[in-house]
Amino acid sequence: MKYLDQLNRELQLNKSPKRIVSLVPSQTELLVDLGLENELVGVTKFCVHPSSLRKNKTIVGGTKKVNIEKIKALQPDIILCNKEENTEDMVKALESIAPIHISDVNTVEDCLELIKMYGAIFKTPPKATELIEAIKIERAEFHSKKTSRQKPKAAYFIWKNPWMVTASNTFINTMVNEAGFINVFENEERYPEISLGNSKLKEADCILLSSEPYPFKNRHVDFFKEQFQNKKVEIVDGEMFSWYGSRLLKSYNYFQHTFY
Repeated sequence: MKYLDQLNRELQLNKSPKRIVSLVPSQTELLVDLGLENELVGVTKFCVHPSSLRKNKTIVGGTKKVNIEKIKALQPDIILCNKEENTEDMVKALESIAPIHISDVNTVEDCLELIKMYGAIFKTPPKATELIEAIKIERAEFHSKKTSRQKPKAAYFIWKNPWMVTASNTFINTMVNEAGFINVFENEERYPEISLGNSKLKEADCILLSSEPYPFKNRHVDFFKEQFQNKKVEIVDGEMFSWYGSRLLKSYNYFQHTFY
């Protein structure tokens, strides 16, 4: 069977994959929720949901650097990657081991498309369809409950030294908008490095400090409050903004209870 990934690369699979290596934490979580935990043989050290995975599966490295020989020894039928999370060099090094499916998720629609793709590849279309419909319901219910308040403007920080924020063409930016904010950096590309004197920060009503990839803490909240005394500053759960796949079932409930 021939399949396309989200970069329109063609994969030739002679059978439904039974040995899966996943190099993206959110995609690993999605596989488990599609009933494919037994088929997972290799994961990254960041694949923390469910917590039992790292005890029961082979850890092959991180998202940027993996042990090629360890992956080869697992004899995978397929390797799952992501355009943003994994490097091009890594993908090239893995191509000789097994077919590689690469996701490219920047919108909610991209996320739903990926779930449908996995349903087809791993022969779990009923579970994939059920999950897609459940996410659509959660999304619709959240948007129906949102107040008619004017959308606050926000800056979403993901890193320190250098300071980095989320901008356009990212899944996080999509979820910032889904949560009911206007990203003050939405006209810039991807993850710009900024100074705290950036004029866009003056426009922000609130500053959101993500719990990942940089683990912002309460001391950073205090620091930002000193720097920007007229703005709301809070730490937000980065997984709810950046983990696509089945995590969206939890994201909208989190947005409702956190921001409304």
